[in-house]
Amino acid sequence: MGQIRSFMDRNFRHFNSAVCVDAAQGWIKHLDGGGKMFLTLAGAMSTAELGISLAELIRGDKVHGICCTGANLEEDVFNLVAHTSYERIPGYRTLSADQELALRDRGANRVTDTCIPEDQAIRRIEAHVLDLWKKADAEGQSYFPYEFMYQLLRSGVLESAYEIAPDDSWLLAACEKGLPIFVPGWEDSTLGNIFASHVIRGDISRSNVVRGGIDLMTFLVQWYKDVTVDASLGFFQVGGGIAGDFPICVVPLIRQDLEEDCRLWGYFAQISDSTTSYGSYSGAVPNEKITWGKLDSSTPSYIIESDATIVAPLIFNYVLGH
Repeated sequence: MGQIRSFMDRNFRHFNSAVCVDAAQGWIKHLDGGGKMFLTLAGAMSTAELGISLAELIRGDKVHGICCTGANLEEDVFNLVAHTSYERIPGYRTLSADQELALRDRGANRVTDTCIPEDQAIRRIEAHVLDLWKKADAEGQSYFPYEFMYQLLRSGVLESAYEIAPDDSWLLAACEKGLPIFVPGWEDSTLGNIFASHVIRGDISRSNVVRGGIDLMTFLVQWYKDVTVDASLGFFQVGGGIAGDFPICVVPLIRQDLEEDCRLWGYFAQISDSTTSYGSYSGAVPNEKITWGKLDSSTPSYIIESDATIVAPLIFNYVLGH
């Protein structure tokens, strides 16, 4: 048994810490029983460098599909090519408005305590991605956001610019495994904004060069049906928001709207500090999902009320046996 797993087994015995162990053990049991795991990533977990543990999890066949925000998709690549130019600001809570303006004026886009360098990160890959968009446009082709990212990585044009170990990039790992990555609401990401600007300018003739929306949901439906023919699919949710809300409803869509039989999600866990105020779904307890036909009353379910940047790497490493 690895040191992290043995440490957690000995020390994480109560409250949220105990649920971390329960969720990790449930994940292992689900896989050992022939199941597969679907992972969702909210917010900016790539900038939090979750890839250090997530990449190994993917390469170890512990994750079989991903849904994430557009920010997480692109920011793993930003970090891959511009890591040494990132700037951490430990005292971000006390920044004045004028200090924030100074960061903006030098192209330091702040995500909590970390500034993403505009020129070294975003602009470094923009021209390469634009070439891929234009090529698809000229050929009358359309691809999902993750497929364009896979094309970019597989082309090799960025390899000389890597500033972190490729083993720490979860997107590279997912690309190697050919995992599907569902990215709802991609248009609100940095690259989504850039794509929209090129459509408006007329550089790209079709807005559907990048697929999304209903196309994405129909793709998810077919993928879920294919995967669950022979295996139960679990759902591990990091954070809340659209990354979790979009994919989990695929089951009631199939069962209630298509009126076809399919398995319910076979495992559910969420790391979140959201509350259920204002009808928040991100903070809803798993039992609510039973009423919507997403989980069964017997589905192993776990809620960990904590910071995912702390908890997720521990659970990932537990599952890996470290």
